[in-house]
Amino acid sequence: MTGYLGSYATLGLLLLASVLFFVTAFSANRVLRPSRPADPWGKRTSYECGLDPVGGDWAQMQIRYYVYAYLYVLFAVEAVFLFPWALVFDRPGFGVTTVVEMGIFVAVVALGILYAWRKNILRWT
Repeated sequence: MTGYLGSYATLGLLLLASVLFFVTAFSANRVLRPSRPADPWGKRTSYECGLDPVGGDWAQMQIRYYVYAYLYVLFAVEAVFLFPWALVFDRPGFGVTTVVEMGIFVAVVALGILYAWRKNILRWT
């Protein structure tokens, strides 16, 4: 399909195919499922390592676990940007501008580490 409306027609066909796939999948699920899916009494009860569940369903988590996970993701993304730069740095065409850009990037990450260290976020106690 070419022309101005060709791309819209392609998009429309793709949307129509996805809606048809969605409707077909859910219809097949409704037709093929058992009529009474939970005949045994205990089939819908929660399972906890073979023991009956005891206590409430609310548990308090400390925020520091999420902060550690966030910092890990932050430094992993930094490594994703830093390693390719280090591999191609010695090629011709990389001048002072590239060094300054990476210096600014590393400085921002270092400020983040300094902030986390000063707020005692990195202390595991």
